[in-house]
Order: sequence, then C-alpha cells, then structure tokens
Amino acid sequence: MSTAPGKEVGKPVGIVLVSHSKEVAESVARLAEGLAGGGGTAPVAAAGGTEDGGLGTSSELIAAAAARVDGGAGIAVLVDLGSAVLTVKALLAEGDELPEATRLVDAPFVEGAVAAVVSASAGADLDAVVAAASEAYAYRKV
Repeated sequence: MSTAPGKEVGKPVGIVLVSHSKEVAESVARLAEGLAGGGGTAPVAAAGGTEDGGLGTSSELIAAAAARVDGGAGIAVLVDLGSAVLTVKALLAEGDELPEATRLVDAPFVEGAVAAVVSASAGADLDAVVAAASEAYAYRKV
C-alpha cells in the first residue's frame, strides 16, 4: 500500500550508483551491500560506463538500473563525476525516463553509497536516505 510518492510501505528505497567506470560502480555497490549486512539489503544497481564497456555515462544504463531497483519507495542516485551529474539531471528533466520519486543525491560517491545503502536497508524513507548520504561529506578521516 502506498502512502505517497517515495513512501511505499514495507519497501526499501532503491539505490543507483552511477560511475564513469563499470568496474568502479560495481565495486562500490558490492562494498556498500557488504557493509550493510549482506542478506537483507536494499536494492542496489550499478550503472557504470557506456553500453560498449568504455568509460563514460549512459542514460540508457542509468534508466535501466533505476527500473531494476524501483520498488515504489523512491530511488536515490549517487554519481561520481560532473558529466554523470549532467546525465542524471537531463533524465530527471525529461520526466519520463526515471521513476517518479527519483532523487539525485549530493554526496561523496563511496561514503555516500555506504550510508545510503545502510540507511535504506534499515528501513529509512527516501528523505532520510538522502540525508544520510549527504551527511557523508562530514566524515573525518584524520
């Protein structure tokens, strides 16, 4: 039963990780899923590189990844570099390429992905997942 867009009851928020490299996107997805506890994690999809395996971003791969993780509770999209941001913004502007409750998240790619997957796996709603990922900018390493 849906309560509002991005608020599907009992469904986790989906996470899409967009990188210029297929290997980077897939590795960060595995890392985030592993740190979230493995078994009952939120759906995560990597959208890395181009259709022919090269470096870059692909609107088709991003849209397909979003469709795979869409359970109705919203989708948080994290990106690695500038043109990935532009590609996701263009998809959001088109309005029909991505599920309705899809949000581009301003967060560091690796730390933000881990925070997003952990919070989504714990049952957080889309706003809380976005906030957790965004707060990863404050993580101190020294």
